Amino acid sequence: MGIKRVVHQGEHVVSDNPDLVISTLLGSCVAACVYDPVAKVGGMNHFLLPGEDIGMFGEAGRHGAYLMEALLNGVYSIGASRDRLQVKLFGGGSIIESTINPGKANIEFVLRFARDENLNVVSSSLGGNQGRRIEFNPTNGSVRQKFMTEVPVLKKAAPVKSVVNNVAEPAIAAGELDFF
Repeated sequence: MGIKRVVHQGEHVVSDNPDLVISTLLGSCVAACVYDPVAKVGGMNHFLLPGEDIGMFGEAGRHGAYLMEALLNGVYSIGASRDRLQVKLFGGGSIIESTINPGKANIEFVLRFARDENLNVVSSSLGGNQGRRIEFNPTNGSVRQKFMTEVPVLKKAAPVKSVVNNVAEPAIAAGELDFF
């Protein structure tokens, strides 16, 4: 049996340990899983809000801009190469009634960040109105995703699509998905 490490909001973990499984639970938050198939190293982050504005919580560590940089620098420090890096993105659900949509803002941020940094996003599961449990093996890049019970959104919003393996699909599917 392997070692399990939970990543909470505002954290990131990188590893070259083949026995480690990194996991997190996401609602409107987003997690990026990055992996270098040659160096066999990877990591995961979990961010609450996009951008760098720390006024709301006073903690830069909960913001996507900080955590994406920390994750990338972390995997580079243990042998990953930018040109081999594979990225998988998860979360950004609309799971609570609100006048703002933090999940949508997180999705827009992480996709813009990946594009601006020319990162190789190989798969993603973003949006919808369900939480997700993510389990990631940082040394082989495999991810298991389990959708949580669907939450009825009390406020009508435009439908959000999830992209799984670069194919648009409704994000309300139930069950487990494996990303290899």
